[in-house]
Amino acid sequence: MNHETGAGSAAGAATAPGPRRPTGSVALSVVIPARADAHRIGETVTAVRGHLDARYGTGPDDWELVVVDDGSADDTAAAAGAVAAGDPRIRLVRLDGPRGKGAALRAGVAATAGRRVLLADAGLGTPLDELDRLEQFLDAPTGAPAGGPAPTGAPAGGPRTPAAVLGRTGNRFVRALGMPGLPGFRADTCGFALFDGDRARAAFASSTLDGPAVDAEVTRLLRRRAGAAAVLEVPVRRRTAVRADRSAPTGRGADGPGRRFGELLRLNAGGLTVAAVFLALSLYVFHGLWADLDGRYLKDALQDQNQWEWFVGVATDNIAHLRNPFFTTAQGMPDGVNLMANATMLGLTVPLIPVTLLFGETVTFALVLTLGMAASAWTWYWLIRRRCTPNRWAAAVGGALAAFAPPMVSHANGHPNFVVLFMLPLIVDRALRLAEGRNVVRDGVLLGLFAAYQIFLGEEPLLIAALGMLVYCLAWLSVDRRRALAAAPPLARGLAIALAVCLPLLAFPLYWQFLGPQSYHSVLHGDNAGNSPLALIEYAARSLFGDAETAGRLSMNTTEQNAFYGWPLLALGAAVCAAMWRRPAVRALAITGAVALLLSLGPRVPVPRTDLAFPGPWALLGKLPLFESVIEGRMAMVCAPVLGVLVALALDRVAGARSRELRTAGVLAVAAALLPVLPLPLAVRDRAPVPAFVTSGAWKGYVEQGGVLVPVPLPDPGQADALHWQVEADFGFRLAGGYFNGPWGPERTGIYGAAPRHLSNLLRDVRYGAAPPEVTPQWREQARQDLEFWKAGAVVLPFQERSDELKGLISDLLGQQPEKVQDVWVWRVGPRADAGAGPSRPGA
Repeated sequence: MNHETGAGSAAGAATAPGPRRPTGSVALSVVIPARADAHRIGETVTAVRGHLDARYGTGPDDWELVVVDDGSADDTAAAAGAVAAGDPRIRLVRLDGPRGKGAALRAGVAATAGRRVLLADAGLGTPLDELDRLEQFLDAPTGAPAGGPAPTGAPAGGPRTPAAVLGRTGNRFVRALGMPGLPGFRADTCGFALFDGDRARAAFASSTLDGPAVDAEVTRLLRRRAGAAAVLEVPVRRRTAVRADRSAPTGRGADGPGRRFGELLRLNAGGLTVAAVFLALSLYVFHGLWADLDGRYLKDALQDQNQWEWFVGVATDNIAHLRNPFFTTAQGMPDGVNLMANATMLGLTVPLIPVTLLFGETVTFALVLTLGMAASAWTWYWLIRRRCTPNRWAAAVGGALAAFAPPMVSHANGHPNFVVLFMLPLIVDRALRLAEGRNVVRDGVLLGLFAAYQIFLGEEPLLIAALGMLVYCLAWLSVDRRRALAAAPPLARGLAIALAVCLPLLAFPLYWQFLGPQSYHSVLHGDNAGNSPLALIEYAARSLFGDAETAGRLSMNTTEQNAFYGWPLLALGAAVCAAMWRRPAVRALAITGAVALLLSLGPRVPVPRTDLAFPGPWALLGKLPLFESVIEGRMAMVCAPVLGVLVALALDRVAGARSRELRTAGVLAVAAALLPVLPLPLAVRDRAPVPAFVTSGAWKGYVEQGGVLVPVPLPDPGQADALHWQVEADFGFRLAGGYFNGPWGPERTGIYGAAPRHLSNLLRDVRYGAAPPEVTPQWREQARQDLEFWKAGAVVLPFQERSDELKGLISDLLGQQPEKVQDVWVWRVGPRADAGAGPSRPGA
């Protein structure tokens, strides 16, 4: 048995002398780290030698065993030497002090000469018979390392065989850190792993961790250098009874859970820093709202903040009272609201019910926007870094652009479903994994689960993303037909599995959405839902170089500025495509972005500054099921991640430029393109106060619990403050009118708000400037019918502009004078009024 002594490096990591034999001269090297293992190392060495002799042979070049003594204070080295005395195939590497598992493995792997390297633990927790299983996978070709489309930053062709096969064992909590819920925060740990020898020696030589998390570091290094397919995880058996470690190491160099967790944080410090930057940027965008959650309202939200806070509240109220979460009659009386057919985001509003109950709907609204935007940036960053470039900060800039692009900031004014997009990168990645064909069943199941969850976050973003992915696949087919066709069979099988998982989970919710009460078949958006060509090159209202008047002229409203990337950013994207046109992935991205921009122009493309218009490609899709409800201008949002990837690729190339001058020029060019579209904080205003009549509970004297209150004017898409009243009253009363998507007419065409009634139209018109009409018996009868239809209990007129005109009109229609209650006028109507409930004070 040979003895070697490792020396500590300046950085504190132990290393061992180079291999005693030429690299590759041995078929298999086995490395076993040991510390305070005198009680079992001899038995382990005997078992390993016996298995390797039987499996590989007894020749000097068939195998070798390297035992690394991690500065043991007991007789570990002597126990190993006693068993292996005289066998040159077994060598002992001794560190000059206790360093930890990472230092021991680094020294042991450096001392190997094997064409393959097996890592095992001193207790042989995984039977050596499992080595055969790992070898089968290490011998198998992987195919394209990044599925259909290869990772843009990977070497051409990619590795044909894996670099490592990990036995899937280890601490469940640590492994959970690498699950899809925390993409990028990997912690692959195993006591049994088989490596390609040269790649193992290179990876361990580059590692820096001395403790138990070195497995995760080495796995990450292998994946970054050779692509995701370089490392496979294979389930292996664990021994049902492993001798307990009676002398578990403590003190310096001990590999306890605290050290493991600390090293994982250190290993992922870069990713955590990126996440912190994204969170800070999101807080910057929404800081005006956070400054006074009770008194501030997003200025450009129109009525969307009121609506979405109401969605939060009604979801909480339904679940708390064990009611159907897909329907409510809280507004839109008497027909109610099909919540599944609205952007209620049950995937977040339901899990956040405890937050809503403790802190209120506005806190939940602000949290969803702030954390959702940051999380979306981080998952885009993770996807770009995993698939396109290993450069962390290039990927971070790309992820930030994908999540904080002008269209996303515009929607942040009140459309959380177009801001909280963190599932989309995970769905894209899982589809790419399907194209790789390595584990079609697992990836298909996960894709089905991810898609099902995204349905409860936002269906329209998923539909737009799916269309973008389809365009990308067709583009890939045109630029690399052979690889695209090779990826098609596993992708098709995986999509079938995903549908088999997804559809049963969604069967009832989708039935309710499309066939249930208050369902509809499309939504009318008007003729100006497409983007003007000028909107592609101008700047949004909340961009650094933006002009609110120009952006307003070129968009539907402030929450629908769906393009506005600015000409410098589009020019940069075009330049990157031209410079990297040889890459199939770049060509496919360029085609995808161009098609998305064309589709976003709508069914008719106007020629700026003329009356001319040409048919647009959206005309082919706009009348198809599902697409008929899509606002076509939103197709331009596909370009946000496309541009994010292109910018990341540009920065990656700039970082690799040979001269400092080229690097500086490249960074300045990217900065010049991004600077104009940097987001500004969202504008806020004072929130309209809730009438004291509601906050004081005085309404309870006029409307019974669950009764119907008719605000004047009735809530609609133009004015929905009454929804906030209802939230503040804990949904104690129901509302006539409302702001939601519901059916209208015999064709059940989707509209915004409740189906209008004569009285609601009249009150709205008078409130906003129309002269009150002469009150005739016909008008009085119509008012009675409408109030009866709404099952109204009281009509409430807050003090506001044109209160006198409205008060006189309503009094004439109802034939009674109102009561003045604090800051409102109230008319009793319905059965309670007929029964004479409560006092009436004419002329009050």
